[in-house]
Amino acid sequence: MKIYIAGHQGMVGSAIVRYLLNSSAQSSVLSSQSSLSTQHSELSTENNPSTQYPLPITQLLLRTHSELDLTNQAAVREFFEYEKPDQVYLAAAKVGGIHANNTYPAEFIYQNLMIEANVIHEAWRSGVNKLLFLGSSCIYPKLALQPMSENALLSGQLEPTNEPYAIAKIAGIKLCESYNRQYGTDYRSVMPTNLYGPGDNYHPENSHVIPALIRRFHEAKISMESDVALSSQSPVPSLHSALRTEKRTQHSVLSTEKSTQHSELSTQHSVLIWGTGTPRREFLNVDDMAAASIHVMNLDKAVYDEHTSPMLSHINVGSGEDITIKELAETVAEVTGYTGNIEYDSEKPDGTPRKLMDSTRLRSLGWEPKIGLKEGLKAAYADFLKSAYASSEQ
Repeated sequence: MKIYIAGHQGMVGSAIVRYLLNSSAQSSVLSSQSSLSTQHSELSTENNPSTQYPLPITQLLLRTHSELDLTNQAAVREFFEYEKPDQVYLAAAKVGGIHANNTYPAEFIYQNLMIEANVIHEAWRSGVNKLLFLGSSCIYPKLALQPMSENALLSGQLEPTNEPYAIAKIAGIKLCESYNRQYGTDYRSVMPTNLYGPGDNYHPENSHVIPALIRRFHEAKISMESDVALSSQSPVPSLHSALRTEKRTQHSVLSTEKSTQHSELSTQHSVLIWGTGTPRREFLNVDDMAAASIHVMNLDKAVYDEHTSPMLSHINVGSGEDITIKELAETVAEVTGYTGNIEYDSEKPDGTPRKLMDSTRLRSLGWEPKIGLKEGLKAAYADFLKSAYASSEQ
């Protein structure tokens, strides 16, 4: 069986690759770059969750952006006509935080619409019957009732800051549903909550809340240990919360004793978070998301159809638990080993008070998350330390 993972180098796509490679002892990677096969074979030896869905002999089709531009219809058509995959995981997307969405709205709506339209249409043309589209919780209205159920789709105004991206993701759902209704395909959609984990983006301006917190708390810890000012003082926007690190002025002479030095240094540094810290957010580890994706893809069609409807067919994927930004910050500080102060700027906006997905539908289909938040944050921090940024700073 040939499985094409579009977006295999992204956080979600790479997690799906790890899971699929771990699901069959006879899986292999088909790529025009031999090094890519080696890279993902190594990934399969990491601590991946064991699958409940053993697959037959599997060949994974992987293409980098330089090898296949998914916004180019002719190139996508040629790829599908030649490879003829049996299944497609559509995890490719242009993604980013609030800053990126506000700065590049045209790129976000155009590129995501083109990727979805090209992949879904050419999958149908080449005879692909099974496809899974990965969306986002931003498809729901800004003021949707909490927790947000699948029925909330198109029931109110979207969050303005990422509306172009959300519109494109809604279009992806409707593309799948429309091809199913007209052509009898089996194209499904899953909507994840806020994801984090290996392969995340730690960019100082374009990252989401957990990678932003991990980076800044790490920077603050290093600054405390070396007693030098941080290299960056700018805030990092994320989910209407942002983060910056400041070094406080010394008001007393440090003792030469190591324990006293550590205590004094801790009081001189503070990580400042925008807002009150009271908004609640839900987070899911990306390896749990990969497991959920494989689960939904491999559900019997009669079972999937029984729990969905032709024009409301998407399924929420969440942890089922939310946490305040304050609780999250304290947990990330503990995981990274930061012992300085954490302060909150109540003059900055909090954003939506709560965002929690209703994942009842998925639970009724037999899936549950397995990775706790603190366990997942430890793995995410380890991944950050191995990232190019962290390596260059050591």
